[in-house]
Amino acid sequence: MSASEKIQSAIEKSSWIRKMFEQGNQMKKQYGAENVFDFSLGNPNLEPPPRFKEILLELVKDASPGRHGYMPNAGFEETREAVADYLNTFNRPRFSSDEIVMSVGAGGGLNVVLKTILNPGDEVIIPCPYFVEYNFYLDTHQGVPRIVSTKPDFSLDIDAISDAVTQKTKAVLINSPNNPTGRVYPEAALNKLGNLLEHHSGKLGHPIYLISDEPYRKIVYDGIKVPSIFDAYKESFLVTSFSKDLSLPGERIGYVAANPEITDKEMLIAGLILSNRILGYVNAPALMQRAVSHLLEESVDISLYQKKRDVLCDGLASFGYDFIKPEGAFYLFPKTPIADDVAFVAALQAERILPVPGSGFGGPGHFRIAYCVSDEVIENAMPGFEKVMKRYRK
Repeated sequence: MSASEKIQSAIEKSSWIRKMFEQGNQMKKQYGAENVFDFSLGNPNLEPPPRFKEILLELVKDASPGRHGYMPNAGFEETREAVADYLNTFNRPRFSSDEIVMSVGAGGGLNVVLKTILNPGDEVIIPCPYFVEYNFYLDTHQGVPRIVSTKPDFSLDIDAISDAVTQKTKAVLINSPNNPTGRVYPEAALNKLGNLLEHHSGKLGHPIYLISDEPYRKIVYDGIKVPSIFDAYKESFLVTSFSKDLSLPGERIGYVAANPEITDKEMLIAGLILSNRILGYVNAPALMQRAVSHLLEESVDISLYQKKRDVLCDGLASFGYDFIKPEGAFYLFPKTPIADDVAFVAALQAERILPVPGSGFGGPGHFRIAYCVSDEVIENAMPGFEKVMKRYRK
């Protein structure tokens, strides 16, 4: 066989998101794109802020020699300094460029962190629902996922996390604002989590790391703020990207920040830098590093996503859908009126509506709607959402 057994197995288990996206492409060819309502992929539909294109043009016109050559594997010093200065505006620990590694998006950053900290068989606790490609990242680095439930409102279940800790626990991986639920973990919950991890780290005799995946940090609504993990716990890493808040997913640019107070910081930073190189990333894209250093305070117009959220939530609530209103990101995760979420999504698909079954996120009995789409897609999908719910409510 041409592909390894492991990869063949991974393909079979691969993301529901991509499966629905590919089915959507086929349906668009068959029925016309305007007649298919694709909520499958978290691909931002807003254009990057105007400032991005202004900066990009300035950079492209710069004829200085060496602008596209290698740089330190951690990234340009001036870019890392800019990121550190930005982090210092909302975190208690004081950052310098030494704690920053520029990465190939958040996915690249997570792989760099996991490569650095994991020994074969080490366990990483992940609250669910969650982005299930974490499983593949862990498998790449011989780690083992330990999936724990959240509470009915998708908030952290600290007791469940505590019960999941074993001698092999190396980290807890959280995602806030969360994909797929839109939940933002509040400061009190992070403080409890930090205290818990400090307690268990002491018992185990080694740090349990807290890794926070935060590409949606700026996409929050109703005055909610995303609290600092660095203020809650010193053995912590932040991984983020500019894919969502600047609408740059295809540019693959992000960064890893290690808490300046983390134990064995020099060794961990050296590990992050080496991992960035030997995983094949080598370094984050040079042009994008220079661009985002000028855009750290920028974002797309978040009010446009909030409007989409509100239109979608108001409509679905009026049809009888049951959900927790998202506090951030651009996903809604309603309950399905039947236990079989795959069957319910198939019924929506018959109306040319393409969400993703909750089973694809470790959340059976739900489905995910990515509402980073045009207003017309949301509005035109409403009759189909209503029709399917009426059928099942009868």
